[in-house]
Amino acid sequence: MSGADGAGTADAPGAGRVVLVVNSGSSSLKYQLVDVSAGGPLASGLVERIGAGDGRATHTDAAGGAFREEVSVADHHAAFAWMLQAFAEHGPSLEEHAPVAVGHRVVQGGARFFEPTVITELVRINIDELSVLAPLHNPANLAGIVAAERAFPSVPHVAVFDTAFHQTMPPEAYLYALDRDLAERHRIRRYGFHGTSHRYVSRAAAAFLGRPVEELKLIVLHLGNGASACAVDGGRSVETSMGMTPLEGLAMGTRSGDLDPAVVLHLQRRAGLGVDEVDDLLNKRSGMLGLGGHGDMRDLTEAATSGDERARVALEVYAHRIRSYVGAYAAQLGRVDAIVFTAGVGENSADVRVTALSGLEGFGVEVDAARNAERSGEARRISTDASRTAVLVVPTNEELEIARQTVEVVAG
Repeated sequence: MSGADGAGTADAPGAGRVVLVVNSGSSSLKYQLVDVSAGGPLASGLVERIGAGDGRATHTDAAGGAFREEVSVADHHAAFAWMLQAFAEHGPSLEEHAPVAVGHRVVQGGARFFEPTVITELVRINIDELSVLAPLHNPANLAGIVAAERAFPSVPHVAVFDTAFHQTMPPEAYLYALDRDLAERHRIRRYGFHGTSHRYVSRAAAAFLGRPVEELKLIVLHLGNGASACAVDGGRSVETSMGMTPLEGLAMGTRSGDLDPAVVLHLQRRAGLGVDEVDDLLNKRSGMLGLGGHGDMRDLTEAATSGDERARVALEVYAHRIRSYVGAYAAQLGRVDAIVFTAGVGENSADVRVTALSGLEGFGVEVDAARNAERSGEARRISTDASRTAVLVVPTNEELEIARQTVEVVAG
């Protein structure tokens, strides 16, 4: 605990610029100690299967040295105790690299939180109340906050909300065409997610292009197991594909994405599925897994290449949905300076990128096959020099973005 108590001391290396970033799940704790000045992690770790009795934990330092252990972690408090012990035994020292604050990823901020916020009792109450909109995420995020505040009582804790970046959307983008009073009473509207990633990537893309983000109109495609598109105008989100929940929008690894609402009614009336069964179907057994038999894009692509027709069709559906959103957002923006791919699939699958952009030549999109095939951990251009619309691959870094926003709040 001594490292936590000494956080923010004036003579500590990088004082005021080191942040502990916490992403707390219902049965996991993911953490990263970030040096904001250097723009990278000093250490990271993951505690899994909290409360299950047969957990696993990993702690990795900046040099890539990893310590792994089978653990029995009863709750998030015990997970933080393991983390502190890992820092003490395997480094880096929290005395020498004392965090000035702890930044927490919180999934759902509703319409109440539009910027990173120092956590107070009132903020905790609000996060808890918003659990009705994110029952799988906000309670877990809150459990991590409570445990982290006990482990690091001497520094401020900051909530960075996935939904905050999208609070700049205009009403015509976030409202559903439902009975207005009913929708407002039950807080039904588009909130959007992956906001931390979209914010980071849009600014990183602007830096790569050497232009102020305020001048650019971008379409950012965050393609991972979860996937979302975002139209960014002058650094502000004006449209995004995920809705009230992360289920809406693009086809994903296991989520259906856009669906006629009457399908749910049909499944209940004709197939006899209950509410929880439909929820499980649409979130965990649909998407690429349901269509093509594989939730992992690497496995799906391999199967399609080997002649699996279901897998091939699933990939076409995936790409078709992306193209549809790119076209719609191009119409909303008026022009597109760059289309930006990010996250696990977006950064690593050349096949997905070229298939998703196929047929968009009329929008000024020309992909350079050789550039697209290159693998790199750096931001890069994959469009031809003649392409009117730049196409970029920009690795996302949500932990660094959370750390940056946390430092800004604490310093401000």
